[in-house]
Amino acid sequence: MNPDLIVIGAGIVGAAAALAATQAGLETVIVESAVPGAGVTGAGMGHLVILDDALLALSARSLELWRALPDHAGSEYRNTGTIWVAETADDLAGLAQQSIHLEAQNVTSRLLDGASLQALEPDLARDLPGGLLVPDDAIVYAPKALAYLLEQARSAGARLLLGRRVTRLTGGGVRFADGTTLTGAVLVATGSQGSELLPELPIAPRKGHLVVTERASASIRHQLVEAGYLRTVHEPGQATVAMNVQPRPEGQLLVGSSRESGIQDPGVSPGIVARMLRRVFRFLPTLREHSAIRIWSGFRPATPDGLPYIGRIPGRGQVWAALGHEGLGITTATGTAELLVDLMLERRGRIDPAPFDPARRMLAP
Repeated sequence: MNPDLIVIGAGIVGAAAALAATQAGLETVIVESAVPGAGVTGAGMGHLVILDDALLALSARSLELWRALPDHAGSEYRNTGTIWVAETADDLAGLAQQSIHLEAQNVTSRLLDGASLQALEPDLARDLPGGLLVPDDAIVYAPKALAYLLEQARSAGARLLLGRRVTRLTGGGVRFADGTTLTGAVLVATGSQGSELLPELPIAPRKGHLVVTERASASIRHQLVEAGYLRTVHEPGQATVAMNVQPRPEGQLLVGSSRESGIQDPGVSPGIVARMLRRVFRFLPTLREHSAIRIWSGFRPATPDGLPYIGRIPGRGQVWAALGHEGLGITTATGTAELLVDLMLERRGRIDPAPFDPARRMLAP
């Protein structure tokens, strides 16, 4: 029996979309050629963060939806909050503006002076002028969050087809590598491989590194991100690093982050990791006392303007995209799913779809 919707890709965005579609009454099939979450999802930090940029509305709504899920234990959801850490007075002034923008979206935040910052996170360097606390931000363990969403989707009635590779979109469905076909509306949610099925959408993989430390009696309680992080996100063509440290439930610290464009080698880049750690040590000198037990890299799917493609593909009938979330697929998976289902069912939703319309960046055929 042919489904209403075929979701290609069992990463966290595809899983969230399948759950939302199934709950909305659509018969849904999820197709995955490899292991669910083996791509971008498995390499991510699992930070649920509200951003003060073009993704503010989408990220804020996404966190509302994460909090509304019935069983957070299944995804190791923890309400750590985020502290955006200023290095300079200009950074602190920018965080004050960020707080105003967050308030406009009914997002709680609190500007911190240097003393308040030290009181909350004593391991931070003592010359830092302050920061911005966003207390409702959270973290999840990405593999468990994905498993949770997939299980919820299957419990709601979605089917999961593993080991099936889609080689072509047929216009009314998909064709598999073995020559068989499946008919239905299609959602492409394949991360960095999205351009293989939708070559009209420019997507470039951006390499990133993460480091995890040994278990220790770390006193860090919040996700810590330097205020200049967003500047590094939007610098295409450059290798950039920024301080981003996450406390894990077992006492480990997850340390990032880096971004490299135009790199295809999946191996760890020692020079980039050294730059990244030097940047982190600037903010957290005590991190030098911790030993790293694992360093890895992954590729994040980036778009030219830094915004994901969420919506129907012009000229392809009932073909939809949820691609190009770069490092924010975990954060925005739930909001992306809601937005897509609202569009598919022609419902007025909570999020303006215009900034994410795939038509804005489509290449000529």
